[in-house]
Amino acid sequence: MEHLAEMMTFAKVVELKSFSAAAAALSTSKSLVSKQVTSLENALGVRLLNRTTRRMSLTEIGAAYYEHCARIAQEIESAEATVTQLQAAPRGVLKITTPMVFAEVHMAPVIHAFLKQYDQVQVDLNATERIVDLVEEGFDLALRITDQPTPTMVARRIAPVRWVTCASPAYLKRHGMPRTPNDLLKHQCLVNPNVAMLKSGWHYRVGGRKVAVPVSGNCRVNSSGVLLQMALAGMGIVLFPTYVVGPYVKNGRLKVVLPDCIAHGDMALYAIYMPNRYMQPKVRAFIDHLLAYFGPEPEWDRF
Repeated sequence: MEHLAEMMTFAKVVELKSFSAAAAALSTSKSLVSKQVTSLENALGVRLLNRTTRRMSLTEIGAAYYEHCARIAQEIESAEATVTQLQAAPRGVLKITTPMVFAEVHMAPVIHAFLKQYDQVQVDLNATERIVDLVEEGFDLALRITDQPTPTMVARRIAPVRWVTCASPAYLKRHGMPRTPNDLLKHQCLVNPNVAMLKSGWHYRVGGRKVAVPVSGNCRVNSSGVLLQMALAGMGIVLFPTYVVGPYVKNGRLKVVLPDCIAHGDMALYAIYMPNRYMQPKVRAFIDHLLAYFGPEPEWDRF
């Protein structure tokens, strides 16, 4: 913009209601400030300020023009502050909340690697199945597995999360392999009643058709860890994200059933944070760390 410097000077004069105060704030002379405002008026062909020896006031055109200049000045200050924030070293307490099972399986090595790189940060991790209110409870960041991130928050997609139906080879040898989602009605399905998305059944997409199966079994447990151990012991079929069962599928202790049926749609691991004007360096650094650690093809899907 050809007259950006003059516009910023004009905005400062109006903000401080004084040529002298603007000159002091800009570390320049009063005469140069006056020349810049006059130069701007000449370039625009209008008078922006009414000036007398006693007072200064905006003209009607000047008032309208000032609103635009003020917004531009604010954006410039914001951009400069963002650069400063990016250059600042991450430090302080980083308060994070994550789903319980994800924390138990993955967060220890993630945090260990992060703290080795950023030794001025302390991590406060809250693992819970409850949806935490970041604002009310003072959290910097939430990790959530969902297909519908909270619209009032900023959501950064970290990694894909696939759900798979699986059982132990021993169970499948005794009871047979399900070929369609409806075949699950004949099997022992291990269910966690506390997982909200599973309360209406196990959901699949077969071709272009959606199917909801009201599965049941002789065991319901409100612990995903216990359900996993039951599946490994051959007690039934489970529906789990690959970040939990991926290693067991890879080593053969579990076998994927219904591999052509997509379970629970396009879900992903998201980093959720408040839409603040500036992202704190510790939050930005941790999100970048998560992206680098998990990547677009996380280890849990490599089987």
